[in-house]
Amino acid sequence: MKQLLAGFMLLSFTACYQGNTKSEDGYKTALSFAPGEESKIEAALLSLTDSTRITLKEGTYKFDNLSIAQLKHILIEGAGAGKTVLDFSSQSQGGEGIRVTDVKGFTINGMTLKDSKGDLIKINKSEQVVIADLHAIWSVADSTSGGYAIYPVMCKNVLIENCYAEGASDAGIYVGQTDSAIVRKCKAYKNVAGCEIENTSHAEVYDNEFYGNTAGFLVFDLPDLSKKGGYVKAYNNYLHDNNERNFAKSGSFGSTWGVGNAAPGSGIVILAASNIELYNNRIINNNSNAISVVSGFFIDENAAAKMNDNYFPIPRNIHIHDNVMQMDTAFPAAVYEHHTGKVLVGIEQQLNAMDPSRKNARIPFIAYDGITTNVLTKGTAVNPDSLCIQQSGPNLFVNINAMQMKDKGWKPSTDITPYVCK
Repeated sequence: MKQLLAGFMLLSFTACYQGNTKSEDGYKTALSFAPGEESKIEAALLSLTDSTRITLKEGTYKFDNLSIAQLKHILIEGAGAGKTVLDFSSQSQGGEGIRVTDVKGFTINGMTLKDSKGDLIKINKSEQVVIADLHAIWSVADSTSGGYAIYPVMCKNVLIENCYAEGASDAGIYVGQTDSAIVRKCKAYKNVAGCEIENTSHAEVYDNEFYGNTAGFLVFDLPDLSKKGGYVKAYNNYLHDNNERNFAKSGSFGSTWGVGNAAPGSGIVILAASNIELYNNRIINNNSNAISVVSGFFIDENAAAKMNDNYFPIPRNIHIHDNVMQMDTAFPAAVYEHHTGKVLVGIEQQLNAMDPSRKNARIPFIAYDGITTNVLTKGTAVNPDSLCIQQSGPNLFVNINAMQMKDKGWKPSTDITPYVCK
């Protein structure tokens, strides 16, 4: 734990240094451009040298795509989100709006990116990355939108701060296969997932607002990737009204592990991720489920065959405490057309059929698939994977007993006793 805290202190210091460098003497080269000089900007990026500050003045710039690679100490700054706008709507080639690869010390802040065909900004294999005061938006939120609005992947030491993402057909703010990341004071609206932490270790997500998405916040570990995630904390977030239709691209549905599996009305979903702590969050009016904790087996019966050093399908060491959770009186309409959504509806119906005293109560706030390491070890231990819940109130928890869902005698259980923190 001391090493973890020290790492985050170092990240915070590094991030503040990179993001707050304002004087030109912090960079060997300072370049400044205005709208209408797009060709000069593209040429400058092709010949960019280490330690360069690029200032984009207020106005709208139209680009096909921009690329930066194999550099150190680079700053791209605008006049502010909504003031400096990079418009990729006429893009004729390239997937991303901005692609950054192998840059050590990269900061981008103070601008809006909009309407690329693929991801709006993808930062790959880079270190000491700061994305601040950035809006990343698609004008139309549907399956034609790019997958990720803000997308650092395979990076180290990432700070995403005071950003806004809208319209992504996968995740508005996504951090993938990264070591050490902070997402704070951001907003995500009208995406499939507001924010996703995937196969990422040592991440903190706090003081954010994720609302009006299909699902508010996802913590996923997926197979066949180069890095194992874990040690993720999410706290002081406001996740509300995430009830919208899942408009992920078709290849993201079913057993292909994509975000298409996220049911409309999901607040937080933990999938096959371990060492996770959720606390002091307000999880309000996500009307299918506040928190779901599920294994890889929940969406792929062959998950065991995918196990290796970077992937273990059972979530372990999950600590849920001191969250405020509320749901409305009914599922969102979109849930009835979604494959995972139909499962959640079935759980609620089965609980109420089993126990008329529930008087048609809603599905409990926390849903656990109940698939444990016992399926791998043939053991019989109760709560062998340390799901630890410290929450109070009625209708709090359901163990879905997902392995028996297809059986006639299937009985989900609302007994939280084995999972109350000792």
